[in-house]
Amino acid sequence: MNLRRRQLFAKSGFGLLGAGFMSRVDRVAAMQPSPTSLTARVKKEASGNSAKMLLRLTPGEEGPPEPAKFDRLPLEWNKQTVRRFKQKLAERGVEAFLVRDPLNIIYLTGYWHTKTERPQATFMNRDDMDPWFFYPALDRDLVRGWWFGNGLMYFDFLHAEGAFPNEGKVVQGKTVDLFKLMLEGIKKRGIQGKKIGLDGELYPSESAKATEVLPGMEWVNVGDLLLDMRIVKTPEELALWRRAYTYFDRAHAFARDYILTHGTDITDYEVKMATELWINDQLYSELNLANGAPDHGVKSGVELGVRAGPVTAYPHPNQPYYNRIGRNMALQISGAAQIGGCGHENYRMFIIADAAGQFDPHMRKLWEVSQRCCDMQVELQVEGATCSSLAYKIHQYQVEQGVQKYIYHRPAHGAGMEGHQAPYLALGDYTVLQRNMCFSEEPGLFDPEHGCGFNWSDTVVTGVKSGYRMSRVPYSKEWCWIKL
Repeated sequence: MNLRRRQLFAKSGFGLLGAGFMSRVDRVAAMQPSPTSLTARVKKEASGNSAKMLLRLTPGEEGPPEPAKFDRLPLEWNKQTVRRFKQKLAERGVEAFLVRDPLNIIYLTGYWHTKTERPQATFMNRDDMDPWFFYPALDRDLVRGWWFGNGLMYFDFLHAEGAFPNEGKVVQGKTVDLFKLMLEGIKKRGIQGKKIGLDGELYPSESAKATEVLPGMEWVNVGDLLLDMRIVKTPEELALWRRAYTYFDRAHAFARDYILTHGTDITDYEVKMATELWINDQLYSELNLANGAPDHGVKSGVELGVRAGPVTAYPHPNQPYYNRIGRNMALQISGAAQIGGCGHENYRMFIIADAAGQFDPHMRKLWEVSQRCCDMQVELQVEGATCSSLAYKIHQYQVEQGVQKYIYHRPAHGAGMEGHQAPYLALGDYTVLQRNMCFSEEPGLFDPEHGCGFNWSDTVVTGVKSGYRMSRVPYSKEWCWIKL
């Protein structure tokens, strides 16, 4: 691990983690194979077993693509995506678009920014080569850094007329209606046609202002077009998605080794902190961060969530994950990883044996049924099936196994930049699956009475003959049933 970071953590005290935390991290870090060896074979001198157990593709197996070499989707990808969007708009007779949802702005233009109360928007005509932006002063450098044609800047929310302290103009002017200001900006910019595609609908108050500023203009909700595009992933997105998972796979191996090495002397919180510290040090050292320059390393990182014991028994607990790891309990290693905004969840469920080395029969039953449901989803997730049909077969299997009282939610949700994305593997969702749609994998079973629960996740990509998983972390008893 980087010496500077080790010294920083040593100075901070890290009271919750106790004395010797960094030495425990270093001990497990030394067990891990080098990053370069993971692309070929695991180093023989690596003493940890978990990385050696990560799955390798077998000949003919439909599986994830090779990891991307790039750190984010390239500018040409954004330009091609906008071209595809304009083609779809043309089919509806729309020659201009205005998008306001940050996820859609990022998806189309590659302008990564933070959502706040400050409105931002992107506008383009059919014939425009570059996007026009409406943006606040605090993002004036970021917006120009990737793909910028022109735009209109206001100072901040709430904006006073004529007030730009950044230009030496400190004025207590009239509060500006930012929506009208944006409309006046695109009017001045020039609009092709008599229709503007919008990623949503106007509120009644906005509609009145739109009529005032742009009379005769028709606003067409084209949010469904953008969502449909975002749901079906491109090869470039899937390759970057897989790259994110190479780090999450390594994180799982580290966390498993950490638990096996330190056993009941540690908390679930410590496993989380140790693993996040180690894997993000690996990730950020391998990304091209250009010494902190903007537009490098955007939306990249690995977040862990480790929970042991009764907290596993709740789908969305409201209590902290801070419990000493013990025998005869369920344990979950979870979280999400992204590089350039591509990536998703990766959960595995463990059973820890009791003092006699035995595994609780009730926990075994819930683990085995939920694990089988994960495999069912992969087998069933093929183009042409419906979301509802997958949910029906998985829930039906759970009921046949007699575990219906432990079912709390649908088997999966769509996966995208925002985490949860339409469509959903739910009984009421009749969306027809298309190739390269991505879903989580969560046929969870929860038993608060006995203080245990089992909820998995991964990214399952829709295929032709079956789906495939992004992660190469095993779902086997050998990996998940452990003795301390």
